[in-house]
Amino acid sequence: MFVKVLKKTVGGTIHYYASVVENHKVNGKTVQTVVRNLGPVTEEQIPYLKAAWAKNKPKLVYDELSLKEK
Repeated sequence: MFVKVLKKTVGGTIHYYASVVENHKVNGKTVQTVVRNLGPVTEEQIPYLKAAWAKNKPKLVYDELSLKEK
């Protein structure tokens, strides 16, 4: 399963909609089935949603400057 984000432009503004999707084979062809609609999301939320549903979880990246300040 993974997060699929659709980008739609309505009246000049961009809207993003996310859903959890699953791949499976039907008659030898890959078909995507929507498991759950997550609804509208902001552009900033997209990487976090994809990381949360990723099979191999990404490692956290720390900013070197913030580590030196502490």
